Amino acid sequence: MFAADSPRVTLFFVIFATINNTKNMEKTWRWFGKSDKITLAMLKQIGVEGIVTALHDIPNGEVWTVEAIMDLKNYIESYGLRWVVVESLPVCESIKYGGEDRERLIANYKESLANLGRCGIHTVCYNFMPVLDWARTELDHKWADGSTSLYFNKVKFVYFDCYILKREGAERDYTAAELAAAAEMDKTMTDADKAALVDTIIVKTQGFVNGNITEHDNNPVELFRNLLSLYKGVTRDVLRENMRYFLEAVMPVCNEWDMNMCVHPDDPPMQLLGLPRIVCCDEDIEWFLNAVPDPHNGLTFCCGSLSAGAHNDVPALARKYAKRTHFVHLRSTDVMPNGDFIEADHLHGRANLIEVCRIFEEENPDVPMRVDHGRTMLGDEDKGYNAGYSFHGRMMGLAQMDGVMAAVKELVKKKIC
Repeated sequence: MFAADSPRVTLFFVIFATINNTKNMEKTWRWFGKSDKITLAMLKQIGVEGIVTALHDIPNGEVWTVEAIMDLKNYIESYGLRWVVVESLPVCESIKYGGEDRERLIANYKESLANLGRCGIHTVCYNFMPVLDWARTELDHKWADGSTSLYFNKVKFVYFDCYILKREGAERDYTAAELAAAAEMDKTMTDADKAALVDTIIVKTQGFVNGNITEHDNNPVELFRNLLSLYKGVTRDVLRENMRYFLEAVMPVCNEWDMNMCVHPDDPPMQLLGLPRIVCCDEDIEWFLNAVPDPHNGLTFCCGSLSAGAHNDVPALARKYAKRTHFVHLRSTDVMPNGDFIEADHLHGRANLIEVCRIFEEENPDVPMRVDHGRTMLGDEDKGYNAGYSFHGRMMGLAQMDGVMAAVKELVKKKIC
């Protein structure tokens, strides 16, 4: 067999997919509701089968009513599509750090889960990341071909933490070389540069979907400091126990209504800003699955998030946890020796999506997948799409993965792989 990322294998997959229209993992797309500039009619034309979305207009912690769920579900179905996965029904910060209103918020969460089940929607992707859902330092890092993608620059993040956020004790989390590089960066950073970094790390990556901070907030840095302060004294073990408490509380509802809860790995899978992160690696995944061993407690297998950690062998994790995976995000990253990482082409990068697709075809072929993130290209930059969620870039990724899945399905059937 050729190497998985060789040009000959890639060409074979593309040719094979063209002539063989077999069914694979359900192809879904993250869609941000009726106001999304990417319409359901557009998605129908490019071969999307299922929709991944949420009730983005309902504030975090409030109950999703049957009426609100059915309104959006019926709208999606009017285009010949179906609402496959909720991404996400947000877990409020107070549940994560164990605030005084935790019981009320969990009760509301359980009611929303039951209402989703009543409406025939049975998979919920969520995360248990404190404060930051995901972290990048650049939203439009330019490639040689003129397209752009998300990028994480470690020194820029150190600079944000130490010079803008000015978090107490931040310097203890970084190497002498990283601190020296951040000090050198400080000599050339303008006010505009600093504002752009704040907008990227605090606002753009947090505010576009039920975020803690939005673009309308006047002092995002101070609001961000306040959010961090809520986790004072919350250690890794405390956060783990709060996750166990939450999962044990919702599992009876999940069993009654056949609701699959699938946690998203931390993005990136490493400790940030002094916050505990508990879904970063094999040990973490094994812990939360064993802590609440109900089959409805499962994983969103995000190849991109996991591959951003050099410590993770993504295909090995897929092989180990395929049976407990309820949803798959197909994307890949390249990680640099200095800790930087960038979104890779869907056929390349360290996630090895070709092998991951083969594993899921063998172990869990009915799991829904969505192509996650994509380059900004071919006029996407002028459309105002959410960061990482371009149309043409994701459409190209979907076409690539559709070809891979069709080829892998046939090869597995013939026992060639």
